Amino acid sequence: MALKKKIAQRLNTRAVGYTATNSQRIANDHLLQYLSPQDLKSYGLIPELIGRLPVLTYLNPLDRNALRSILTEPKNALIKQYQSLFALDGITFEFENAVLELIVDKTMDFHLGARGLRGICEALLNDLMFELPEAEPRVSHYTLTYAQAAKKLQHLKLDTLNAA
Repeated sequence: MALKKKIAQRLNTRAVGYTATNSQRIANDHLLQYLSPQDLKSYGLIPELIGRLPVLTYLNPLDRNALRSILTEPKNALIKQYQSLFALDGITFEFENAVLELIVDKTMDFHLGARGLRGICEALLNDLMFELPEAEPRVSHYTLTYAQAAKKLQHLKLDTLNAA
């Protein structure tokens, strides 16, 4: 919290525009939206480098709903990719909704973002991708349950996934 206050004090938070007033409240949770080229210069970047940055922008962190939609909705979503990989071996693969929520929860816990979804999916499914096609008797349909996924993630060393 002290770092946010320190950054807020150094940022150029003057209001700009015809309708802007100095009484507008600064949102400390998203200080990067107020970043200006003068702030970068006062931070220590050289003007030649700042001049090569035509647009300064910021991104809000992904929330649970965004991560869940990234996991399931796009044409080439991770879940669809894994289902098609299992389909190559003739296995219909499904996920319980609770498993999808578990993947999103672990991603949020470790602050991994959208790229972390793939890492957690790989940790869950790599062993299954090798075991199921060779299983006796032949498996043609498999549903990954919450209990199986939670047990698998519990045995892994996920502390090493923690991002900065």
